[in-house]
Amino acid sequence: MFNILDRRIDKFVLLTVDLFIIFFTYVLAFFLRYENITARNWESFLALAPWILLISLFFLTVYELYTLNRKSIWDVVRSIFVATTFITFLTMAASFIFREFALPRSVILISYFLMIGLLSGWKFIYLKCKRDYKSGTTLLIGSQVEFAKIGMSFLGPIKWKHIQPDQSIEEIITQMNKVDSVIITPELLEEKKAQIIYQAMKQNKILYVVPSLYDLLLSKSIITSLDDTMVLAVKPFGLPADQRLIKRVFDMIFSFLFLVLLSPIFLFVSFLIKFEEPKGRIIFKQKRIGQHGNEFQIYKFRSMIEDAEVHTGPIIAKQNDSRITRVGKLLRLTRIDELPQLFNVLIGDMSLVGPRPEREYFTKQFVEQFESYEYRHVVKPGITGYAQVMGKYTTDVEDKLRYDLHYIRNYSLLLDIIIMLRTIIVLLDKTKAEGREKPAKVKKGDRNFPVNY
Repeated sequence: MFNILDRRIDKFVLLTVDLFIIFFTYVLAFFLRYENITARNWESFLALAPWILLISLFFLTVYELYTLNRKSIWDVVRSIFVATTFITFLTMAASFIFREFALPRSVILISYFLMIGLLSGWKFIYLKCKRDYKSGTTLLIGSQVEFAKIGMSFLGPIKWKHIQPDQSIEEIITQMNKVDSVIITPELLEEKKAQIIYQAMKQNKILYVVPSLYDLLLSKSIITSLDDTMVLAVKPFGLPADQRLIKRVFDMIFSFLFLVLLSPIFLFVSFLIKFEEPKGRIIFKQKRIGQHGNEFQIYKFRSMIEDAEVHTGPIIAKQNDSRITRVGKLLRLTRIDELPQLFNVLIGDMSLVGPRPEREYFTKQFVEQFESYEYRHVVKPGITGYAQVMGKYTTDVEDKLRYDLHYIRNYSLLLDIIIMLRTIIVLLDKTKAEGREKPAKVKKGDRNFPVNY
């Protein structure tokens, strides 16, 4: 039976075995490369080994290779490829920083390929064993819509039970006794939700709570007292002055560096766009809603035909959209079309990380549906964001809003760095860049249509 202790043991086992494999690949690489290992080379490796393991632990954690829930084997392999690439480059950097030049580059390169193969094989075996022998049963307490949406996002042979939120607490507790984990959705009344949480903790079951937008606004509150009454002091929503300054300096430095480093790509893409459509524009400009609800011009490489929305008005891109050019398909697939937004970051309209900006046409409708939607405008919009690395292109508006509010409430420079690193996985995952299968019509009251932000 799954419980909280199982998860902690899983995390410990996965990270421990991963680190052992990484260490072992270097040892194996030495034996594959040399018949007789010189003492100087081996001592250099031993001196760097703690740093190699520390770097590895950081990237294994960033790419969440300690948890394999909801991941296919290809998701895991993508994460391993990116993580090991960073580990290898930083290992080379560490050998220069600590002047351990005797560690052969050939050994580092051989260990890189061994790492990818052995880590992938180990994760495959682990996933196979867990899904064959320990799938568990999950109870979802919520509406049929929530059950359909959440159930589809889980991979593997998970056994599901579903119960409506208006069922009696006695019936819910009876069903909880028969399962391994529980998911509760925002439709439940607070009193019933509290009883379910108590029972889950009492039975040491894993509990997943889909937070309401109200819950997210209350997060990070400070407990204090008024006389002898405990109260929550809710902090203003947004970033304090010191965090805004740090974020702005970070944005300016890295947007400038990225523009310099990526300038050859800018030139090459500009040539491709002009070659396909000589009379068309290279840069596409569009008004978006930014910080404090102010409009600004967002820049992108043009990926559609000129005047694509003249006859249709604002609509969301769909799969196999006839308006997208041949070059545009490649740009959208790789997200290269977003690169000109680095200029938006440099001039201060956007940030590297933040909620994605949307057009006024859609923003007005989202504000009508979700009162909390305006809170995402307290920070600058970003090129990438928490919603983009955690969700997919077709994740519905309310779920993306949850991620955005969580990001704002829990902002730190480290979180920005982690999101930027995880964005690389998004670029390699086609499902996170796909549009809708059919054009979407925005209807008042529809809480589940996807949107491109």
